[in-house]
Amino acid sequence: MKRLVVGLMAHVDSGKTTLAEGLLYRAGVLRKLGRVDHRDAFLDTDAQERARGITIFAKQAVLTLPASGDAEETELTLLDTPGHVDFSAEAERALRVLDYAVLVVSGTDGVQAHTETLWKLLARYRVPTFVFVNKMDLPGADAAVRLRELRGRFGDGCVDFTGEPDPEALALCSEPLMEEVLADGVPQHDTLVTAIARRQVFPCFFGAALRLDGLDRLLQGLQTLTRMPPVWPEFGARIFKISQDDAGTRLSWLKVTGGELPVKAVLPNGEKADALRLYNGSKFRLVSTACPGMVVAVAGPAATRPGQGLGAEADAEAPLLEPVLNYRADCPDADPHTLLKALQTLEDEDPQLHVAWRDDLAEVHVQLMGEVQLEILQTLLESRFGLKVSFHEGGILYKETITASVEGIGHYEPLRHYAEVHLLLEPGPRGSGVQLAADCPPDTLAENWQRLVLTHLAERTHPGVLTGAPLTDVKITLAAGKAHLKHTEGGDFRQATYRAVRQGLRTAQSKNAVQLLEPWYDFTLEVPADAIGRAMADIQRMCGTFEPPETLGDTARLTGRLPVATSRGYAREIAAYTHGLGRWAVLPAGYDACHNAEEVIAALGYDADADVENPADSVFCSHGAGYVVKWDEVPAKAHVDSGLARRLAPAGQAEAPEEEDSGARRRRADAYRGTLEQDKELLAIFERTYGKIRHRGENGTDAKKAARAALHTAPASAPAPAKPQPTGPDYLLVDGYNVIFAWDDLRRIAESNLDAARRRLMDILCNYAGYKRCVPILVFDAYKVRGGVREVEKFHNLYVVYTQEAETADMYIERATHELAKERRTRVVSSDGAEQVIVLGHGALRVSARAFAEEVAAVEKEIREFLQQ
Repeated sequence: MKRLVVGLMAHVDSGKTTLAEGLLYRAGVLRKLGRVDHRDAFLDTDAQERARGITIFAKQAVLTLPASGDAEETELTLLDTPGHVDFSAEAERALRVLDYAVLVVSGTDGVQAHTETLWKLLARYRVPTFVFVNKMDLPGADAAVRLRELRGRFGDGCVDFTGEPDPEALALCSEPLMEEVLADGVPQHDTLVTAIARRQVFPCFFGAALRLDGLDRLLQGLQTLTRMPPVWPEFGARIFKISQDDAGTRLSWLKVTGGELPVKAVLPNGEKADALRLYNGSKFRLVSTACPGMVVAVAGPAATRPGQGLGAEADAEAPLLEPVLNYRADCPDADPHTLLKALQTLEDEDPQLHVAWRDDLAEVHVQLMGEVQLEILQTLLESRFGLKVSFHEGGILYKETITASVEGIGHYEPLRHYAEVHLLLEPGPRGSGVQLAADCPPDTLAENWQRLVLTHLAERTHPGVLTGAPLTDVKITLAAGKAHLKHTEGGDFRQATYRAVRQGLRTAQSKNAVQLLEPWYDFTLEVPADAIGRAMADIQRMCGTFEPPETLGDTARLTGRLPVATSRGYAREIAAYTHGLGRWAVLPAGYDACHNAEEVIAALGYDADADVENPADSVFCSHGAGYVVKWDEVPAKAHVDSGLARRLAPAGQAEAPEEEDSGARRRRADAYRGTLEQDKELLAIFERTYGKIRHRGENGTDAKKAARAALHTAPASAPAPAKPQPTGPDYLLVDGYNVIFAWDDLRRIAESNLDAARRRLMDILCNYAGYKRCVPILVFDAYKVRGGVREVEKFHNLYVVYTQEAETADMYIERATHELAKERRTRVVSSDGAEQVIVLGHGALRVSARAFAEEVAAVEKEIREFLQQ
């Protein structure tokens, strides 16, 4: 049986839910047709959906198409996604699990602005797409006009499949199709299916869902023109939705992409699948096993999240659509913490509903996409939690970035504490967020401290210094640091890291290198041709830019960009001056420079020095007591010379010598001389105890002369034979815990379930070794287990070693490389500096945990590309 997940997507009011109703009816799932306007549609199960007549939450239904002719039996899981722009994030999450999509276009309205937004999302996630042009029974609907529009907007790949497709139109879509059409007049069926799967052909069907016209042809196309995508040999799944049923049970909706998921199985994240529900509308049945291509709701897991990959499936990339509006939530009938808990429950189901608690204001703030989503949220809070909540406009969500590279220094040294961190802050491309890296020698700062610094950098959102808005589009690199052997604790590096970021931002601010960012929209505006002048003037008034207008008969269209702050409420203005004929659609376009930064900064009145929760100053120690040093004086008192000051100095400008620098040099020279004196004393004590030290080559003669004499008098010898090349498979030894705590995703899993992290690493190495054809040996420390003996288990193609009592993973790897490297090409994955030196001496190749992570990611990408081909 072929199993496919097919998503239905459309601009609101295009008839998408009616189409789903008709498909289920024609497939025999429904005995009678429901209607949106009658509030009895099969997939509009929520009371708010039936009341408003729109889809708010993604719903699923399952239908089976029996085998006929050459078409095999096909099970389709239909996902009906929201069409309103405020719920685009819900639709985007569903895209991550789709095998195919049906984009519904109104036959009378044509391609609308939000239709293009959905098309861009389908292209971003590489989802093969069918197009169904609906409402062709209404006056004004013309199939030829709509097909020309589709080809003009979406390309020549849009081909009419209502009847037999035109071979000449198909020939223009790909070279294989052209070659077969030129040779045989028609393309081969398999070639056409491949072209559709590669998004080279987009079959278009015309009909009227309300009258069941064209639906049989669409179902036939979904059965015969599709293929099941490749599946992982081992278990893999992608979570795309979190919800709660009427009894309050938390459900994780996932699509199985490989292997099988039996009920009561332990998921790769360490949680248990207590029940597997296969939903059909509001009803479900329990299944014992979920197979590839099935979408099931799993009861039991409590720590899952949308976009999370399980098993062989990697986590999804960050969503394109993000909320840009901020609101303050008030609930007179409940305390703020009760309200916060309720909102956090909804945030767990919808990650794009960002909820924040403002300590300084004792307020709850939420971030949303628009006003309709706000109304839905109010109703949900009242119906599910009994909270009557009012929302007040809280303004735009600003962000901050830097425009020049700076060094940030943080020092934290109260009595019996010590940590110093040097960071390089560099501007990143728009939309890159905060990127982290480390370029710090292990002999300067041990790698365990380096990992701790990177953890502290990633664990919070760093506030800016202009308005306190989140920092973004910046790359932060750990360049240097220092710890104390006795006094340093983990919390010390947290303080030093936070202060280093803040000190770097204050330094950038002093150089006018901090920039305020605001959210922008990509907009599409369609108005009657006689109103285009007013529209262009409005866009300029709102500080937007636009392309030259396009004329489409009696309608003109503008496309461009404008700030979110200036466009709020403009939809109502358009409806007023176009008498309801105008159409306005926007798509979040990320963040860019604020158009009125000075005005915003003055209005918010943020004072970076007064923000005691985020200090930029450092704490030093003198005479047994800590004292605060202002942020601009910290570089002169830092204990580590990172070299960044010379690197960041303008070209041709040498660093001017200063009194503090000369004093620092004198202090370092004095310390070095003191070290030499101590060495001399220790050497004297040693020689008094054990006798005079005889240095290598010191035998009472001139070693250099003897060597030269030997060189000239020794007879010429035959060259030594070349060492034979190693034969047999390569060996890969991996220090398990070193890798787990060096990789961010594994470390997060290990925080809650170490066994799940070990299992995840084992799965990754199995895939890697199978592709690279090497023999992997994964070593875990078990030396603290009293009386423990060494255990070796075989996990697929992987050998897993648990060391014996008093034997560390380093000790085992040293012995193993000493033996294996004699005959085999051997590599060791570990970020332990001492371990790397030892294995290098044994003839093995060394790979750091971070470099190996990049290598594994490249291999997984090659595997995915191979499977797709």
